[in-house]
Amino acid sequence: MKIGQWTLANPVFVAPMAGVTDRPFRKLCKRLGAGYAVSEMAASNPKLWDSVKTSRRLNHDGEIDPISVQIAGADPEMMAQAAVFNISKGAKIIDINMGCPAKKVCNVASGSALLKHEDLVVAILKAVVNACRPLNVPVTLKTRTGWDRENKNVLRIATLAEEIGISALTLHGRTRVDMYNGQAEYDTIKSVKAALRIPVVANGDIDSPHKAKYVLDYTGADAVMIGRAAQGNPWIFRQINHFLAHGEELAPPSYTEMQTVLLEHLHEHYQFYGEYTGVRTARKHIGWYVEQLPQAEAFIDRMNQIDNSADQYKAVEAWFNELIQLEQ
Repeated sequence: MKIGQWTLANPVFVAPMAGVTDRPFRKLCKRLGAGYAVSEMAASNPKLWDSVKTSRRLNHDGEIDPISVQIAGADPEMMAQAAVFNISKGAKIIDINMGCPAKKVCNVASGSALLKHEDLVVAILKAVVNACRPLNVPVTLKTRTGWDRENKNVLRIATLAEEIGISALTLHGRTRVDMYNGQAEYDTIKSVKAALRIPVVANGDIDSPHKAKYVLDYTGADAVMIGRAAQGNPWIFRQINHFLAHGEELAPPSYTEMQTVLLEHLHEHYQFYGEYTGVRTARKHIGWYVEQLPQAEAFIDRMNQIDNSADQYKAVEAWFNELIQLEQ
C-alpha cells in the first residue's frame, strides 16, 4: 500500500490514540511489525503549540519514516497552518481527524462532530490539501460512518475527500453516537472501498490475526488499523503479519520476552516524559501488559503506589522474574 510517494512495509497499522500512541509506543509497535503509525492528535490552535504536551507530540526523534501526524480542529485556515507547522517539525504525512468521539473534541465541532457539517468538511479538506501539496506531503483522513445510525454519510464524504485530493482514508466502522459500544460493522467500509480508487484502511474491533484476515477479505480494504487491541500487546502486529503471510498463528511471547520488551519500553518512556510524568503515565501501560497474567491484580495495586522510576522498573523486573521461574 502507498500513501502518496510512501510505500508502507505491510498492511497492519497502529491507530492514533490520545495518551497511548506517544513516540516510545509508536517506535515499539513499528519494531514489532506495525507497517505504519499515526501520532496522537495534535491541536490546530497555535496558542497550544508551545505547551509541554504539544511539544512532546511534535518530538519524532528516532522514528522510522514516514512520520505521520494527526491534526484536529474546526477552522480551515488554522488546520492548514497546523499542517504546515507540523511538516516543519518533521511530519511526512498529515492525517486529519474526523473520527474522535470524545466530548471535549466534539463540543468544539472537531473530530466526528464535523460529520454533521459537510460544507465545513469540504473547506477543511481543501485548505489542508492545498497547503500540503506544494510541500509534496500527502494528506489522509480518519473518520467514522456518520454522526448516528440514521445519518451515515461517510460514502458522500469519502467521495468528496477523494475528489479534493486525499491520499488515503481510514474508516472506523461505528458512528460517533456509538462511541466504542456494540460491534463495529464492516458493510459500510466495504461500500466505501468499492466506491473509491484511493487506499481504504479498516478500523474497529480488530483484535486478532483471524479477525484481521476476515476484515480484509470481507471489506476489500487495503490495510487494517489496530487500536485498543495493541494496548499492552505490541506483539499483535507481528502476529497478524505472520498469519496473513503464512496462514498460521505465532506462539504468544514468552514471559522472558514480555519482560525484555516492557523494560525497554519503560526505559524509553522515562527518558521521554521525565521522572514525575513518566512514572505516572507508565502505570497504565504496565497494567495493560500484565492484566491477563497470573496474580496481576495484586501486583498492579502495589505498583500503582510506587512514585519513582527506579523502584517501578525494579518491581516490574522482579515480578516477571517470578513468572519466568514458574515457566521454566
